[in-house]
Amino acid sequence: MAAGRYRRFLKLCEEWPVDDTKRGRDLGAYLRQRVAQAFREGENTQYPRPRDTSFSGLSLEEYKLILSTDTLGEFKEMNKGIWKKLQEKFTSRSPEEKHKAWAQALSRPRT
Repeated sequence: MAAGRYRRFLKLCEEWPVDDTKRGRDLGAYLRQRVAQAFREGENTQYPRPRDTSFSGLSLEEYKLILSTDTLGEFKEMNKGIWKKLQEKFTSRSPEEKHKAWAQALSRPRT
């Protein structure tokens, strides 16, 4: 909706150029100034929310908690496959530590 109005404004600007000989009283300059101000104010318009929830029923605080970097990291860790977990477990270690980790993994009973 706003995009269409802005396109019409740009078309009006093409048809009504700024006349430098009429400083302070040029209609083209005035229109540009007023429309720019109206678009800036439109961006800052806040519409009241009837409730503090969304379609899911969660509050803003719950969304912030869920979308926090720490929580997303925990979800990512939970969704890792077994192969990825094993790779991370045995990479970037000294050869002795790798050997010890493999021995522990192999000595565990399978479930």
